[in-house]
Amino acid sequence: MTKYRLLALDLDETLLTKDKRITAESKVWISRAIEAGVFVIFATGRGLQRVADFRKELKMDSPMVLVNGAEIWGKDRELLSRHFISRENIHMLHRLAIEIGASFWGYSVEGLTNQKNWTEAMFHRDWMKFGIKHDDQQVINQLKRRIQGTDTLEITSSSPVNLEFSFKGISKKMGVQKICTYLGIGMEDVMAIGDNLNDFKLIQAAGLGVAMGNADDRLKQVADQVTETNEADGVAKAIQNFLVERG
Repeated sequence: MTKYRLLALDLDETLLTKDKRITAESKVWISRAIEAGVFVIFATGRGLQRVADFRKELKMDSPMVLVNGAEIWGKDRELLSRHFISRENIHMLHRLAIEIGASFWGYSVEGLTNQKNWTEAMFHRDWMKFGIKHDDQQVINQLKRRIQGTDTLEITSSSPVNLEFSFKGISKKMGVQKICTYLGIGMEDVMAIGDNLNDFKLIQAAGLGVAMGNADDRLKQVADQVTETNEADGVAKAIQNFLVERG
């Protein structure tokens, strides 16, 4: 028996090591959770094309919460919802990134597009997420203050030196709530593990919110538990300690 029926996992700096691997120990304990009847899903800022290999590696066919909740998939690759940033806002964010000398990227239906591959044609695509990165955290903070008052954009981050933008109201929490409704369970049945501020609302709302040992301190403060780092099998240890009994 397990106390929680769904395990929502962030990928980068959570399940994945610095060199973007899933450790053998994590694979073992994720497999045990699945065998125990737990729905194991990704709740990640990544898009569909950049989670496929990890799902295959873990033999997962469960729902997915992608691009910070802007794209949600059910079982058997059933698309449940997509939410797009307005093209006006894409133009605005692109302009600001150029203005401050920041790097940028975005997730559209077609996949991930980095700054070097951005062309005028990109303004005609539908974008679910737009990211801006600048190595000077003060510049990022100033940019956040400039945009924070908008009523059409959701602002979060996956690192101290980036900002990630989605349609207003979109978050991993919202995505996992939608999956819970789809599966007929409640948020109290969810154990969520993450490391950064794009996990914040989900960690707060989950039945058990677990922060990685390498997590942002603000996430640790709202988490119910803190596990080891992503380099020290933190996900595996959290599953052992809080979800699946040893045996």
